[in-house]
Amino acid sequence: MYTTLKNNIVFAVSLLIISIFIVFGVFFNEALAKITSGFLSTTIDYFGWFYLMATLGFLFFAALLIFSRFGKLRLGEDTDRPEYSTWSWIAMLFSAGMGVGLIFWGVAEPIFHYTTPPYGEGNTAEAANTAMTYTYFHWGLHPWAVYTVIGLSLAFFQYRRKLPGLISSVFYPLLGERIHGPIGKTIDILAIFATVFGIATSLGLGTMQIAGGLNFIFDVPNNTTTQMIIIGCVTLIFAGSAWIGISKGMKILSNINIILAFTIMFALMVIGPTSEIFKVLTSTVGSYLDNILYMSLRIRPFGDNSWIAGWTLFYWAWWIAWAPFVGSFIAKVSKGRTIKEFVLGVLFIPTIGTFVWFSTFGGSALHLIHNLGNTALAEAATSDVTTALFTFFEYFPLGSLLSILAVILVVTFFVTSADSATFVLGIFSSQGDLNPSKAIKLTWGVILALVSIVLLLSESLQTLQTASIAAAFPFAIVMTVMCYALLKGLIEDYAGVKQIKQPVQDANEENERNVM
Repeated sequence: MYTTLKNNIVFAVSLLIISIFIVFGVFFNEALAKITSGFLSTTIDYFGWFYLMATLGFLFFAALLIFSRFGKLRLGEDTDRPEYSTWSWIAMLFSAGMGVGLIFWGVAEPIFHYTTPPYGEGNTAEAANTAMTYTYFHWGLHPWAVYTVIGLSLAFFQYRRKLPGLISSVFYPLLGERIHGPIGKTIDILAIFATVFGIATSLGLGTMQIAGGLNFIFDVPNNTTTQMIIIGCVTLIFAGSAWIGISKGMKILSNINIILAFTIMFALMVIGPTSEIFKVLTSTVGSYLDNILYMSLRIRPFGDNSWIAGWTLFYWAWWIAWAPFVGSFIAKVSKGRTIKEFVLGVLFIPTIGTFVWFSTFGGSALHLIHNLGNTALAEAATSDVTTALFTFFEYFPLGSLLSILAVILVVTFFVTSADSATFVLGIFSSQGDLNPSKAIKLTWGVILALVSIVLLLSESLQTLQTASIAAAFPFAIVMTVMCYALLKGLIEDYAGVKQIKQPVQDANEENERNVM
């Protein structure tokens, strides 16, 4: 370990920064909370417009690539083909991207927006429609556009330019060999910082949800001891998955995730308000497409922006904070696919799945509350988000069975997220090696578990979550420049291909003239 730290400045500095934040989070939590909250609120107040413009720009950029001349370029050699089946590929990117968030917010977010909508009066039919539209907006094309941009950039420069699997490699067209210097290392350290705290805080929050579910279903005490046991068990599972590798561990777990998720969702479609679910899906897709530009740029220069800051801007910052590790993982499992296939798969397929999920869970919840008058569900969901899903299942036949399956699904989704994170952190801290050693991956797995435990014990989860999201602002700037670097690289690569093919074509034409 000492040799690794000595020879790898990115790994050493990252561990130092993480240690400093942990110490501050434990012993100076109030001061750190004040600093990070102040920085986050300042960036949102003064640069909220930038988050909105940048995220919409990522969506336009990704969509344009589908129809561009670069769409047929493969992420690798022209003879390379995908290593994973389309099903396993989609399952892995979906599990790494936001799978656990769907469980956590599938019921709760539409209810929050229904009771406190972005505009208009709450607890009305209009509020219900608006709630679903904004839920689609927060979990639809925009977050997947963020992942598409960074994942495509990494995959292109790794597999076509043969550069290390680092965020800094994307900037080679702009920086050249300087990506190996201080600027490049700073970019990579920022990516590690965002990844560690994004996953650690999510692992902590997920632990609280699992503990809440076990308490709700089996009356298991929801205390620190239970939470520590949960973290220990989850760590052992994802460490074992990381040890046996992506092709076995992550691939199998991701497929299990999708099967479990579809089982729960289809069961709810059958025993729930089936007609209402499809009405919600149909209506909300239309409302989403009709209002996507308005919602994308909605910020009030002459009014209160607290709702936008608390939801939309917070989500945009959160997706950007997660982008380094999700994008890197998606890049790793996407070798051999064409750019067009990559963008279509990453941008649209998970979005469609997300829409169906929220229509099933959120639509059913709003049906229970607004149409059937079960206001107790709204009160329970908004008062304790961790048990919202389990309270919701009580209103249906087989509710206990669905709750048990949901707890298992939360665990497997968290395992796959943590598994992919340890893998990506291993790449970032191994100078871009796309096959990091098992020791490095296990080291990061232990670090993530320890950070999560410390945060839970010191009640600093919210503070460190705020810090990681605050770090999204500089990374949003990095991603904006990344789009230009990728475009420049694509143009250079396309020109190179044309230059290679042109002499062959000229030679063939010369041979034809000689024959004649």
